[in-house]
Amino acid sequence: MSHHRDGTGDRRGLMFVLSSPSGAGKSTLSRMLMEHTSGIRMSVSVTTRPMRPGEVDGQHYHFIDKAKFDVMVRDGELLEHAPVFDNHYGTPRAPVEAALTSGQDVLFDIDWQGTQQLREKARADVVSVFILPPSAADLEKRLHTRAQDSDEVIRGRMSRASHELSHWAEYDYVVVNHELDVAFAEIRTILRAERLKRERRTGLSTFVRALQKQLEA
Repeated sequence: MSHHRDGTGDRRGLMFVLSSPSGAGKSTLSRMLMEHTSGIRMSVSVTTRPMRPGEVDGQHYHFIDKAKFDVMVRDGELLEHAPVFDNHYGTPRAPVEAALTSGQDVLFDIDWQGTQQLREKARADVVSVFILPPSAADLEKRLHTRAQDSDEVIRGRMSRASHELSHWAEYDYVVVNHELDVAFAEIRTILRAERLKRERRTGLSTFVRALQKQLEA
């Protein structure tokens, strides 16, 4: 984030949400964004699921028990939360709020339900992007991740993807991932423009007042 001496570079961070049906390239695009963009960090969720080998607490997830999770829900400490199979996942509010206040953006890799919850709690801070596959055939090819997956498993994934697709119109932006580099450029353009929005640029009003004062002197 560039800080200009006149304060016009000061801004409030934003919540940048990337969603897509499974297999449309969202994880790859998230990783590229983290690698090539400064001033943005990944949101670290809390989860009640057990830690897997190679995972680091606080880096991949904050691992907590169900009792602690329930307390966080009750006390309004989560911006969004959802059960996934037998486990629960959620986004802690405090670190996100701290990042936004300091002018840092936070990247979310969540589904349409999580996005809806974020929007209800913090509409002005949320910028949501839905990533579409170029075709059903392309998506099906990517969903055949492992040769041993049965046709039934693949069919289940396809129908879940179709359900997820039905929420595309709830997003601020839609990017079709025909070509990874082009899709990535579009996502970066969206982020760049949203960072320049007047209402996020906290230093502007002081700057403009000073300009007016000088003009009236």
